[in-house]
Formats: sequence, structure tokens, C-alpha cells
Amino acid sequence: MESELNMDCFICKEEKSLVMLSRVDEIPYFGEHTQVTVKCNSCGWRQTDFIPAEGKKSGLCSIIIDNADFLSTRVVRSSSCTIKIPELDLEVYPGSDSTGFVSNIEGVLNRFDGIVNMVLRQLMKEEDVDSNSLTECIKIKEKLACWIRGEISDSFTIEFYDPRGHSQILHENTTQRELTQKELDELPTGTPSPVISNEEIDHRN
Repeated sequence: MESELNMDCFICKEEKSLVMLSRVDEIPYFGEHTQVTVKCNSCGWRQTDFIPAEGKKSGLCSIIIDNADFLSTRVVRSSSCTIKIPELDLEVYPGSDSTGFVSNIEGVLNRFDGIVNMVLRQLMKEEDVDSNSLTECIKIKEKLACWIRGEISDSFTIEFYDPRGHSQILHENTTQRELTQKELDELPTGTPSPVISNEEIDHRN
């Protein structure tokens, strides 16, 4: 269902150009959720979020990956979620183009690999590239490639930090807790979303 939000675009500032599309789906092991996409009819900007029907979950979800079986673990990542792999000192923060997705651990690793590839290409174009930075980037790429192939000789951790509480790692070994106030103060949430809850969505529909 599509409805007008009567709000200005966060990116191009066009007046009252935002519309909202919502759809209720069932994700295995996650339950009923609402997929919400806010888009601008002027510049084309769009943002997708996943809102659980049962309310918000804990702000931090983490799981230790120690064998290839974990690569198929389903994940739901909202547009406000920061993903970290502490062992590689890798972090992906939400930005103005951040969007939600439903995937698995392998998909998350592939997204990190894509970012590392982009950084590596940029480094190789620089005339005075720092050799240590280049070497470290190559090592991280090689490690990610091993993990994606299922070659996990040493365990690593996937962490989802979501101030809005809409992200989940769907596995029985997942640990969850609320975010501390310090973490909430430091974590970005990407572009502000006009969509807050299922109640507001139901009211508009």
C-alpha cells in the first residue's frame, strides 16, 4: 500500500515529495514484520526498513561464528543498524543511502568484502599509497574470502548495533542486550525516518 507522507525530502529538500510503501510479510524464525519503504518522487532517494510485529528487540545482537554452518544464519538488518566485525576492526555505519535487508551471515560478509574491494581499488590508484595500509587491506580481503568459502580456522564475531531495535540475528546462539546510553549517544542512525512503529503504519492505512 502506498500513501503520501506530506513531508519534504531529506536529500533534495523537495516539498511534500515523500511517499511510503508498506507490506506485511512473514520471515521464517522472525515472524510477521512490516517492510516499509520511504521514497522521494522527485530525486529517487529511498530507504527500506523492517519493523517486527511483536515490537522492538534488544539493541545489540551478536554471534560468534566458529564453523561454516553459521554462514546460513538468517539476519534482518534495518537502515539504522551498525554492523561490526571486531576481529578485523571492520565497521559499517548507516548513512543517507543506508537501507534495510534480509540476508544471512554469508551475505553480510559479502557486503564487507565489497566495501574492502572498493577501498583497495582506491588505495591502488594513489601514487603515494601507504604500503602498510595496502598490505593490511589485502590481508583483510583474504581473510574475508576464506570465511566466505567456509574456511573458518579461527572464530569471529558479527555484531548488530541498532538504536531503533529492529535488527536481528536469527540463531539460538545469538546473544542480545540493550544498548548503553553511551552507545546510543555515539551510534549514528542514518537518515531520519518518518516511520516509527506499526501503529503509525496501521493508522495511515
